[in-house]
Amino acid sequence: MMPKLDLSQMPMKTGSIYPEPYAGMMQGRSSLRLGEAGGLTQFGVNLVTLQPGALSSLRHWHLNEDEFVMVTAGECVMVTDAGETLMRAGDCAAFPAGRADGHHFLNRSAAPAVFLVVGTKAPREVATYADVDLRVEIEGGKARFTYRDGSDWEGPR
Repeated sequence: MMPKLDLSQMPMKTGSIYPEPYAGMMQGRSSLRLGEAGGLTQFGVNLVTLQPGALSSLRHWHLNEDEFVMVTAGECVMVTDAGETLMRAGDCAAFPAGRADGHHFLNRSAAPAVFLVVGTKAPREVATYADVDLRVEIEGGKARFTYRDGSDWEGPR
């Protein structure tokens, strides 16, 4: 049996794999990789904290991976193609694989917002970003950024 995970002993992940200028936009976001710490391999579980003014990611959607989000503390705004929805502790959202609905979360409040993200780990994944000409292909743990047309990323167009 796996012992209880001690959140106080887990390293906090900050930063982003995004290329600049997008990596710099992720200031104020941090996460604990709970699934990784527990040895899970089939799905990821992350506890994400957004400081006031921070955003979770660029608006994106996943080709091969389901994603589920539950706010556990504070409040944030979920932004999807349909618009904005205020999310408070206990509110949930689900993003099925292959549904082209770009989403992310913003903290417009004066206090930290915390949410749990659970997602599948597909052997090959493609995430497309809704508001910028960018996508990422992930295979074998390696990320390759391209424009939406598949050509190599060389910076914002």
